Amino acid sequence: MYSYYMFNKPYGCVCARRDDLYPTVMDYFKELNNPNLSNVGRLDRETEGLLLITDDGKWNQLMTHPSNEKEKLYEFIALGTLDDEKICRLENGVLLKGAEKLTAPAKVTVTGTSILSEVLPTLHPEIQKNTCHNRPEHPIVFGTITITEGKKHQVRRMLKAVGCCIIYLKRISMGDIVLDENLKPGEWKEIQI
Repeated sequence: MYSYYMFNKPYGCVCARRDDLYPTVMDYFKELNNPNLSNVGRLDRETEGLLLITDDGKWNQLMTHPSNEKEKLYEFIALGTLDDEKICRLENGVLLKGAEKLTAPAKVTVTGTSILSEVLPTLHPEIQKNTCHNRPEHPIVFGTITITEGKKHQVRRMLKAVGCCIIYLKRISMGDIVLDENLKPGEWKEIQI
C-alpha cells in the first residue's frame, strides 16, 4: 500500500534528503519513519507551494516525466513588465540560456501590476534584503504561468528571457491536484490518488 502526501513547501526549505545549510523537505516527514518517501519533482529553495511526496516510484515517474505533459500552475511576482509581445513569446516558447530548443508552450496570465515599494514589505525577509537595492518605483508584475516541462529553474529562466526577474514563486497545482488553501507553509496531509 503506497502513501501520498500534499505538502505546502515553505520558503527556504530544500528538496533533498540531507543538507548542511538548510532544512530539507524530508525533515518535515521524519515522524513517518518511511525511508522510501521522495518528492515528486523539485522546487528550488526560494519557491513555495505544492510539493507531492510519495513512496510510489511508478506514480512519481508518471507525474514528472516530460512525455506525460502534466500541467504545473505557478503564481509569480516579478520585477519588470509583461506586455502582449512578451506574453506571446512565453506562450510560444522561449530559448533558455544554454538550451538548444525552445521551451514547450506555456499559458501566462497577468493578474496585476504595482511598484516595488508597495510589494516589498509583503515578501519574505530574505527576498526583501536581496531586492531592496532596486528603485522603489521599479515596476512589478503579478501573474500565473502554466508549464508542462520541469527544467531546472524553468519558470524563473523563462521570465528572465523576457526581461523579468521573479521575486516570489509559488506552485499552486500539478496535474489535477491543487494545493489545499488551508495548509499553512510547512504543513502536509495525506491524500488519496
